Amino acid sequence: KLLDRQIQEQILPDGGHFELSPMYHGLILEGLLDLMNLHSTFQMQPPDAWQDATARMFDWLRVMCHPDGGISFFNDAAFGVAPRLDDLEHYAAGLGFVQRPEGAGSRLLEASGYARLERNGAVVLADVAAIGPDYLPGHAHADSLSFEFSLHGRRVLVNSGTSVYGLGTERLRQRGTAAHNTLRLDGVDSSEVWSGFRVARRARVTVERFDALPECQLQAAHDGYRRICGHPTHRRYWTLGDQGLEVKDVVEGGGHHLVEVFFHFHPSIHLQAVGPNVFVVLCNSGVFALDFVGDDRLRWSVKCGSWHPRFGVSEANVCLSGVYEGPLPTQFLTRLTWPA
Repeated sequence: KLLDRQIQEQILPDGGHFELSPMYHGLILEGLLDLMNLHSTFQMQPPDAWQDATARMFDWLRVMCHPDGGISFFNDAAFGVAPRLDDLEHYAAGLGFVQRPEGAGSRLLEASGYARLERNGAVVLADVAAIGPDYLPGHAHADSLSFEFSLHGRRVLVNSGTSVYGLGTERLRQRGTAAHNTLRLDGVDSSEVWSGFRVARRARVTVERFDALPECQLQAAHDGYRRICGHPTHRRYWTLGDQGLEVKDVVEGGGHHLVEVFFHFHPSIHLQAVGPNVFVVLCNSGVFALDFVGDDRLRWSVKCGSWHPRFGVSEANVCLSGVYEGPLPTQFLTRLTWPA
């Protein structure tokens, strides 16, 4: 009875686990499959509610994985903790579990607050979610309106990942806004992450638009910065077309502020500056090259960073950081384009 109540509470209508971590989602899904395995061993029929939750969880996880089959890094997430999607699908098939895959494609997961934009080999996975349950925010990051991006099956833009738990500056850094592909104001995190697993004032996100056709478009805003002078709001627009991705950031409010926009690249990606705000993005394997054009109202610089694909692992990468200091309101447009 306890399990039935918790499944109803923790598994959202769109199939997401309410802590909004793809890694922990995979662990919970594996647990449900284990329970169905036990029922099968003793010739018992698993409850219909468990099977329904399992089907919804598989659908959510397919949406939240990159084309390489691995999970996206939102909130606490890393490889090697939960089974991969294909391993879970193989396990479920061995139990005779009949899946009803809807495929991925462009989807808005309304209950959990994530979106997938997919078009001609390009995939954007965007965080337009709350940080998690109000009473259980321990695995939350200050990553509101962040996103990850893959092109032709390769990761290009990545969030930090998670390599440490417990207390300390590195744990706080990995949970902080600057470790994600989003915007920061006055050096303040969008949600106040503190200690190892705590959050104080939290950003509230509103999804304002989602369209899959004719272009993939997503628009959302959050109020996490309204606690600072001028009560700013951050609004972000994503537009994914056949040969490019546009990301427009609008910061409304008043006062004089420091605005920083971060784009973290996968360790396999290298940048070549070809102008004050124009970079060629090169994949190690030579699979693709794309152009990054940053808004000229920002001062762009290339910084050394780190990506954390597993616990205890840190890989060097690069981050493009754009900085603006001045009055609000203001807006910036960033373009990534690639050949057909």
